[in-house]
Amino acid sequence: MKKILFMLMLLVVSLFAKIDINSADAKALTAIKGLGEKKAEAIVEYRDKNGKFKSADDLLKVKGIGKKLLETIKEEVEVK
Repeated sequence: MKKILFMLMLLVVSLFAKIDINSADAKALTAIKGLGEKKAEAIVEYRDKNGKFKSADDLLKVKGIGKKLLETIKEEVEVK
């Protein structure tokens, strides 16, 4: 019973965990609803060329990410 509760707790925590856009690889970024492979790869490529993001709003500098998409994903990302 304790194992089941522990597993459920981990599942709930993972559902609400944010993804750090400064350390996540493209595969991890695709877990964000609205980001496919191409946009995830564009985020990683931009970060590699320009350095770490200072805020989630910096994602607007990535080709293919506009204000509407940013508002959709903003709650799922963080910047560390």
